[in-house]
Amino acid sequence: MGKLKLVNIDKSYQIGNSYLNVLKQISLEFRESEFVSILGPSGSGKTTLLNIIGGLDQYDLGDLVINGNSTKHFKNRDWDAYRNRSIGFVFQNYNLITHQSVLQNVEIAMTLSGVSTSERKERAQKALEEVGLKEHINKRPNQLSGGQMQRVAIARALVNNPDIILADEPTGALDSKTSTQVMEILKDVAKTRLVIMVTHNEEIAEAYSTRIIRFLDGKIQSDSHPLTGDEDEQHKEAPKAKKRNKTSMSLFTALSLSFKNLLTKKGRTILTAFAGSIGIIGVALVLALSNGLSNQLDVMQGDTLANFPIMIDTNEQLVDFEQMGPPNQEDNDDYEEYPEDTTIYRYDNADSLSAHANLLTDDFLDYVEQMEAEIPEAIDNISYTRGVEVNLLAQANDQVVKFETISQAMTAAMPDMNGDGGVYWQEMPTDQDFILDMYDLIGENSRLPEASDEVALVIDSYNRISAEFFDNLGLDENEESYDVTDFIGESILKIVPNDQYYSEDENGFFAPANPTSYEALFEEETGKNLVITGVLRVKEDAATSYFSEGFIYPEALTDYIVADAQSSEIAQAQEDADIDLLTNTPFQNDDAKDQALIRLGAITTPTGIDIYPTHFEGKDEIKAYLDDYNVDLDEEDQIVYIDLAEMLGDIMTDMINTVTYVLVGFAAISLVVSTIMIGIITYVSVIERTKEIGILRSVGARKKDISRVFNAETLIVGFVAGSLGVTISYLLILPINNLIEQLTDIADVASLNIVAAVVLVVGSMILTLIAGVIPARMGAKKDPVEALRTE
Repeated sequence: MGKLKLVNIDKSYQIGNSYLNVLKQISLEFRESEFVSILGPSGSGKTTLLNIIGGLDQYDLGDLVINGNSTKHFKNRDWDAYRNRSIGFVFQNYNLITHQSVLQNVEIAMTLSGVSTSERKERAQKALEEVGLKEHINKRPNQLSGGQMQRVAIARALVNNPDIILADEPTGALDSKTSTQVMEILKDVAKTRLVIMVTHNEEIAEAYSTRIIRFLDGKIQSDSHPLTGDEDEQHKEAPKAKKRNKTSMSLFTALSLSFKNLLTKKGRTILTAFAGSIGIIGVALVLALSNGLSNQLDVMQGDTLANFPIMIDTNEQLVDFEQMGPPNQEDNDDYEEYPEDTTIYRYDNADSLSAHANLLTDDFLDYVEQMEAEIPEAIDNISYTRGVEVNLLAQANDQVVKFETISQAMTAAMPDMNGDGGVYWQEMPTDQDFILDMYDLIGENSRLPEASDEVALVIDSYNRISAEFFDNLGLDENEESYDVTDFIGESILKIVPNDQYYSEDENGFFAPANPTSYEALFEEETGKNLVITGVLRVKEDAATSYFSEGFIYPEALTDYIVADAQSSEIAQAQEDADIDLLTNTPFQNDDAKDQALIRLGAITTPTGIDIYPTHFEGKDEIKAYLDDYNVDLDEEDQIVYIDLAEMLGDIMTDMINTVTYVLVGFAAISLVVSTIMIGIITYVSVIERTKEIGILRSVGARKKDISRVFNAETLIVGFVAGSLGVTISYLLILPINNLIEQLTDIADVASLNIVAAVVLVVGSMILTLIAGVIPARMGAKKDPVEALRTE
């Protein structure tokens, strides 16, 4: 039994509703080495027989026996491996891959069989040298003559050392001289292996073949040298078949094939990549703006909002101890979300929101005082708000008026707010360096107040203070401007002690001073006259301002006011009384009485604490320190603080994220369009590379290898599109930033993070890969015989 045997092979093709029987009960047996020519007219079944022997086409009935092994149960991977290792094809039209070099065309079969790069190159060079093409290995096929291209095809067929060479009209496109050269090569090859040639040229067949088989209408008409019984006996102990491992195309090979193909269509590839990059550019610019705005927000939080204090207030407020979230999910289980009926239900949210007032106990105040020792690098200043009212008189234009320390607008907005801490009257931090980092001292001899009888004036960046402030001082409303020297060194303010400001009647009730007595009170020796030591203006490069417009004073003055109020007769009397001694009305509750005592100075516990961090990161340390105090405490005993900077930052972050999502959504539309377009381009590429598909299948490429080739092409296009989009985005960011800076004076707003850039490139590759999946599968399913016929 020979190495190759056909047993009663039948093959038919469906044409419309009928079938054409091309091969009819073909039985043939071939020797291990002989030159067989198959002659016959067109349509006689010669090429179909060759394709069945080569595993490109499958028989309907019968059996193809290889080295004694039936192929009836061969799977696709077995046929692929068989073509790769046992068959070498030589076609009439050469069937070379035009975008690969001569050497790469010869190597292609070995890339599927796992041969190393160095061995592959060495074997390919040797094969080309044997067919006389040593000097042409780096040329492209279109740079060769017809005879040279056919010799490349022969070298490709021989390089993997197959058992069988199948030649389909190898001289059909060659002149007589070149045909002779090719036939001499095939004749020499037939000395060591089986060569089966299909040809119309009887003269060539007679001259070179050792066996001629004639076909007509799908049947064998004659066989010049069939196997005899003696030969059959000699081949009963046939050698074992070669082990046919699975063929596999590496991703690198697929990328190389696709990359070289794309290089032959540079213009289209660049246009496709540019079209695909438009969506990437849109998304990249949105992300760049979002990232830049987030960075600006971080800068603003670190600079502008860093000075916002963490505030602790004794005023009652609604607090959600479960992070201010919605009612517990467990409570919602009794209700249907988004019901269709129109019934309205009521629920009690008292469990999630509760009124809470901070109790600034001595323990907590001691805990806060220790904070500066525990985390000194995080704290710049701790300011205590005192509820005691200050009796402040101002003398200007030969009249004395009561200076209102809070604006009327703020009084209307917050009627419960006491005088201290108002817009025009603020205690300053003890750290003077902290103040001078943000403020300039304006005018000669201008300095910060230090003693209990000194204050300073704060103006805005335009050297302005509101008209209401001047009205409070009693200054002439017709005066539009003043010089700083008009204030520095002047003593136009005086604090009047409670005992002088409040007078007691025979019934034990008290009344504040009448405006007619302000001038006399101002002239009395008791009290404290205040000198204006300087004028402060926020620095031009300061991230934020710390003070409101008006007067600032040192802690020493606060201590004086509190001590005086605490020892005053009205404070002591009010402490023992159950009615308000100023209004002669009962207190509504204990809290109302406490508020009255705080205003009069009988209770000196702070009404609020403002903790100023040194930097934005210090906020976290301060909050962690305060949270530690609340551990294991009941809810009513816990201290609730407000981080205004974080609240503002969260609001702005949510706004930025929302806008980003919307804009990315719009930009993603162009991504979808470009993805569909790349899918269409890939389909066009499949059509253009149909013959290449047939060539790859003929050398043993699997269907999944064909898919891999086109997937590799889409990956390359996706990579180029993504890289181009990111590059263009980085270039566009420069003029965009320049325009934004001109409009807003904010530099470098748009900033594309390198991680986002990489993600966009990878995302582009994934999208194009998805777009190419269907065309790639279509290419993989193409019939290799039909693909080879494509021109």
